[in-house]
Amino acid sequence: MHKKVLSQIDLYFGQVKMPEGFEIDREKLCVDILLSNVNNKEFSFSRSWDMLQTYLREYVYLEQGFTLIHKKTIGNIYKPREKSHSLLQLDPVDLRNSPDYVMLYGVNVEKDSCKVFIEYDDNRRKGRSWEIFLNDNDFVMFPSTQRYHVTSNKSEKLNFILTSTYEFI
Repeated sequence: MHKKVLSQIDLYFGQVKMPEGFEIDREKLCVDILLSNVNNKEFSFSRSWDMLQTYLREYVYLEQGFTLIHKKTIGNIYKPREKSHSLLQLDPVDLRNSPDYVMLYGVNVEKDSCKVFIEYDDNRRKGRSWEIFLNDNDFVMFPSTQRYHVTSNKSEKLNFILTSTYEFI
């Protein structure tokens, strides 16, 4: 008997563990997110953002053996009791130019104040979901074909979350 896996949904998550002395300046990322939202402009390049992107690309390459190319980054600010609507980073009309993966990074998130809720189908078992807390310096990455949302912010502070999309090669 032989087995061949035709498809799978891979999720990657954990903490960003930078070497001592090379920590990501999350306060700078918060300012960048705030400025991009206030000025209604694209998220701008910064050293902290580049350190995060480099860490994640190299982590995936070393641990999983594939390469990611950055496509787009968006910064979101969630007020107390605010949640996102259902999101899908894939454009079903333009699959060729759609990203392959989406990554959410907790820039400044109160501990256990929100979760990432990911929807998926498991063959005939439709409407399944998986959720994980997103805290400071945590990331979760999954295929862009999955719908997801960020649950309600249960803290009394603002939550800053960075969303990046990637092409897989």
